[in-house]
Amino acid sequence: MSVDPKTIAFAHRLADASGAIIRPFFRQRIEVVDKGASVFDPVTEADKGAEEAIRAIIHAERPEDGILGEEYGEHPGTNGRRWVLDPVDGTRAFITGRHEWGSLIALEEGERPVLGILDQPVLGERFIGVNGRSEFHFADTVMKLEARECTDLSQAVLCATHPTAYFNEAERAALTRIERITRLSRYGGDCYVFGLLAMGFVDLIVESTFKRWDVAALIPIVEGAGGVITDWRGNSCHEGGQAVASGDPRLHEQALALLKDAAN
Repeated sequence: MSVDPKTIAFAHRLADASGAIIRPFFRQRIEVVDKGASVFDPVTEADKGAEEAIRAIIHAERPEDGILGEEYGEHPGTNGRRWVLDPVDGTRAFITGRHEWGSLIALEEGERPVLGILDQPVLGERFIGVNGRSEFHFADTVMKLEARECTDLSQAVLCATHPTAYFNEAERAALTRIERITRLSRYGGDCYVFGLLAMGFVDLIVESTFKRWDVAALIPIVEGAGGVITDWRGNSCHEGGQAVASGDPRLHEQALALLKDAAN
């Protein structure tokens, strides 16, 4: 479906509101709460306050739209549209003073993402994918995003958030198989590296244990830049779980061949 200009402008307003809440907390000594049962899963007032601000705007102006957010769960809608929110994706980076995090805002139509925003409010950078196009917004400039060609794993730049924390044993072995072939690997970055893939600085990203709010906004951004993002079997990853993104479809097929043994 085509997303109308008023809805796109509304999504930008949500990102603006989220950023206004988050910025004052960055690189401050703030309370960090561990909400994880078995692994460290931090949350801060920046995460919660930003999601509350976004929800309040949606409730006030688009009450028929549904909402799914990491911190406050799901509010069902009545029109088939749902906003999927992760205001600080990369909280571990956030609380250690690093900038490799972002606010993720997606709009789903019939449970499929049709608009995605990745906003880095401290750097003033915003990636948006909608209507088959991806753009980078910075200061007063808007740049069309295009992933770069990379036809072989031996020439690829590979990224993953962490080499061990999010992968089981079989998944780590699959990641290692790919890493041994690639030209360069870098860890960290969370959602931010997906924007770099859309910009043409990263070729391949391998992730696991995604939630819906981790990936929904990234799909339109990657695809709008000409890239491919799927699960490890080559199917849709919009529900979360394992995910692999490539700037070049030919590279994607090579990556899938090495991941298939560990695919869920």
